[in-house]
Amino acid sequence: MKTFDLAGESRETTGKKAAKAFRAEGKVPCVVYGKGDNVHFVAEAKSFTKLIYTPNSYIVNLSIDGKEETAIVKDVQFHPVSDEILHVDFARVDTKNPIVIEVPVKTEGLAKGVKAGGKLHLSTRKLRVKALMENLPDVLTVNVTNLTLGKSILVEDLEFDNIELVNSPKAVVAQVKLTRAAKSADDDFDDEDEDEEESSGEGEENKEEAAE
Repeated sequence: MKTFDLAGESRETTGKKAAKAFRAEGKVPCVVYGKGDNVHFVAEAKSFTKLIYTPNSYIVNLSIDGKEETAIVKDVQFHPVSDEILHVDFARVDTKNPIVIEVPVKTEGLAKGVKAGGKLHLSTRKLRVKALMENLPDVLTVNVTNLTLGKSILVEDLEFDNIELVNSPKAVVAQVKLTRAAKSADDDFDDEDEDEEESSGEGEENKEEAAE
């Protein structure tokens, strides 16, 4: 999995008043927890842009007052109006034990349903996985080649080496939806069939009348 370097400095003061003061200085209050003591620190707000506002997932290499920590982003609090990052929680990573993290999903192949006029819809853009850090991929690739119109790929249909998916087994990952154009064409085809049946019926009636 991709890694991201983030430098910070420890903070002794906590609470709303202190957090507000840090934000006024362009810094984001953070905490890293897990095995060992919780460490409260701050980091430059601008340094979070490529970590938070991205579809990617990262293992974060923290450097707090020069001390190295390996962690993942566990929670981000945003301002309800401005979307400003208010606080970030990090969880330490133990290389010997599995961790749970969201991994981006991408599709490969041209679905049969798309060839038939449907539209591929990626319903789940990230899946939660449980694995050792060394086995975590950058992305989870889902092959959709055999996906037909109206059909879906569920979490339970997927399998990856050395990775456990922890989403609901019935959660939809990808599906091919019937487009309005395809549906209209299908309706027109049905109407033509009905017209042919009616015409055929009228022909039989005419033959019967002629025979009488």
